[in-house]
Amino acid sequence: MEAFERVRLPGEQLLWEGRPYTGLMFRPIDIFLVPFSLVWAGFPASMLFQDGLAEVPGPAVMISGLFLVIGVYATVGRFLLDIAIRRTLRYAVTNKRVLILRGKSGLRSVTINALPMLDLHERSDGSGTLRFGSGGGLLQGGNFAVWQPTFDSVPQFLRIPNARAVYELIDRVGRGEAAAG
Repeated sequence: MEAFERVRLPGEQLLWEGRPYTGLMFRPIDIFLVPFSLVWAGFPASMLFQDGLAEVPGPAVMISGLFLVIGVYATVGRFLLDIAIRRTLRYAVTNKRVLILRGKSGLRSVTINALPMLDLHERSDGSGTLRFGSGGGLLQGGNFAVWQPTFDSVPQFLRIPNARAVYELIDRVGRGEAAAG
């Protein structure tokens, strides 16, 4: 595809390209995060709207408003932003690298022979996520990946179709067995 033409190195052959799932994506951790964010948003909402804004002191309105905005983002906004970001993502595997193109100018690439890790999280429908490294832990890194997978600092192909086939392709390239085609 022409999106990857401008970023390919001399002698680099495109072996696979794809895109992530672009709909609403829930992860197991959302079983905790959604109720938490509802409670987070609920307290300031009840304070602001139960008694009416006229009875709440000025600084409390501002603080409650900030907490409400954060709660609405955590409950709904993060999903919408995640969908919007995934719509701009393109993925590719070449005979040398994995490429992640974000929008028109954002590029991440990892040399296949230098991958620190290749991890497959496969779903029952065959789609899945390939991670090309390991994260520090649930709350480490300061990158909001717990709340939004597109903010993860670890390069990854998020929920692609036929994830196992792409995993096997990358593995074959890493062992020097893959040919263009």
